[in-house]
Amino acid sequence: MTAQQAGPDGSVLHAEVRYGDAVLMVATADGDYQVPPLLGLSTGGGLYLWMDDASAVDTWFGRAVEAGARSVFPPEDTAWSTRRARVLDPEGHEWSAGTYRPGRSW
Repeated sequence: MTAQQAGPDGSVLHAEVRYGDAVLMVATADGDYQVPPLLGLSTGGGLYLWMDDASAVDTWFGRAVEAGARSVFPPEDTAWSTRRARVLDPEGHEWSAGTYRPGRSW
């Protein structure tokens, strides 16, 4: 994490993560928003994080669950020779991580 703003109770209100030239900014919900429920293994939308190393997927998953995320599926090897995992964050948003690099052929 490159930057973080904590709330009065110590929760994260805003965070920024940098990977190379890319910066991902996330913030906690400031209202009672309706998040799509998990149906099977997906909410129908979420954020995918590409990782260049299979062990990074495992580390990401462990840290996410330790921080309060709910496991949708733990790290697994896929039929297309990649590694992936998925969680729901404490607000119910879907996050996936894997070694499949979008835009590249298998």
